[in-house]
Amino acid sequence: MKWKKYPQNIKVRLITSFFNRAVSSAVMPFMALFFSQEMNKVWAGLFLVFTVIISFFVNLIGGYISDRFPRKKVLVFTSFLSALMFLLMTISLLPKENIIGLFAFSYVAYIVTSSLGRPAMHAIIIDSTTSENRKEVYALDYWLVNLSMAIGAALGGLLYVNHQIELFALLTITSSSLPIAYQIWLIDENSKRIEKQHQNVFMDLIQNYKVAFQDMPFVKVVVGSMFIFAAEFSLNSYIGVRLAETFKTVHIGNFEVAGVRMLSILNIENMLLVVCFTFFINKITDRFNKRKVLLIGLIVYSVGYITVTSANIWYILVLFNFIATIGELIYSPVRNAEQANMMPADKRGSYSAFSNFSFSGADLIARSSIIVGAYLIPTMMSVYIGVLLMIGISLLYTGIFLKKPTTKKIKESLANL
Repeated sequence: MKWKKYPQNIKVRLITSFFNRAVSSAVMPFMALFFSQEMNKVWAGLFLVFTVIISFFVNLIGGYISDRFPRKKVLVFTSFLSALMFLLMTISLLPKENIIGLFAFSYVAYIVTSSLGRPAMHAIIIDSTTSENRKEVYALDYWLVNLSMAIGAALGGLLYVNHQIELFALLTITSSSLPIAYQIWLIDENSKRIEKQHQNVFMDLIQNYKVAFQDMPFVKVVVGSMFIFAAEFSLNSYIGVRLAETFKTVHIGNFEVAGVRMLSILNIENMLLVVCFTFFINKITDRFNKRKVLLIGLIVYSVGYITVTSANIWYILVLFNFIATIGELIYSPVRNAEQANMMPADKRGSYSAFSNFSFSGADLIARSSIIVGAYLIPTMMSVYIGVLLMIGISLLYTGIFLKKPTTKKIKESLANL
């Protein structure tokens, strides 16, 4: 499918998110460092955990809002507020003594506004694609996400220390263009909106998500994805800590590679592989049955991360990180497309918000793996990650491909006999 044939909403989403993510990726990874320098490590840790919790619950509210109200209006309003928060963050950095209170307030407000709008954008993308082109669109989005993050990481590494204000000013400008672009070019094609069932808004929100919670195949996909993502997320948690503590420094020519630098190499390798091979692998996998593609990709992914979890030799780490990333490139577009296909048209915002539990839960498991790793040797941690992956693969596969027919469908089938 050529770029010209993509729906207008897809083009708007891909272009705007690419530039916005490229700039935000230059700043957001440094938030822990920023707050620990301005306050202290304990304060920074507690504050960032608080923002993760806030983000999760606000995201659920955003899913409900995007199904009750016009998604375009939700996006324009929330993206405008996000741009305003970046402006306040930039202003707070202008004095010699940073106004940390204003910055912290603006950061939390940005987390709230962006979390409110995210489900609406995800739902609009699903509305604008079909089951036939969805896999291809997700593959392109996956490629652009990693490319923008690579560009952002390079920008942050070069400019964050000495040009912090300029970076936040650039982020303010790019984020300010989003509501304008959405207002001009975005088309809200969603005509199906849920009706309010209860006078109590809180009860109405719970009732809205009750449908998603009772959709067992979808719940399996979300929980299974959580266990699968936990392996990848552990790269920058348990694996990173282990490498920093136990990896023996090696010299490649005059280049010294210690544990932290080894972790950076693995992350860079991951991004470069995604940027270079996404479309090539997607083209190959299109020729095969999606069930086999999903299983093969997950098995390859699992072999890679199970080995990387305990390996301590640089070339084995690089080789199996390569294997893990290739597995991710094989299974990821299929998983994304099939999960999107499972979302009812009138509840795509809520389902999208609920699906983000995969990432929040995976992040929590990955962080807790640091505690588990304090009691288990690395080889046992590989077993631990392997068990999580087996559970995840089982839930994901059965959720997507072994869905039980509903009572209604059974009755319709019997009536046609």
